[in-house]
Amino acid sequence: MTVEEMREQTVEQLREELLTLKKEQFNLRFQAAASQLDNTSRVRIVRRDVARVLTVMNEKARDAAASAA
Repeated sequence: MTVEEMREQTVEQLREELLTLKKEQFNLRFQAAASQLDNTSRVRIVRRDVARVLTVMNEKARDAAASAA
């Protein structure tokens, strides 16, 4: 998912996406610990996607606070 697509989503949709990514991140860490991880680059991709979602959520919160003031 691109950043532009994330910016079009609502905060609730972003929270759901974040929850999904966090679950995937947990599963990947678990697989890595058990030496069952096939695609090691997926860990990095998921970590960066989590950061992107959090960034967009913070942008939306900042914009909402600016428009309220």
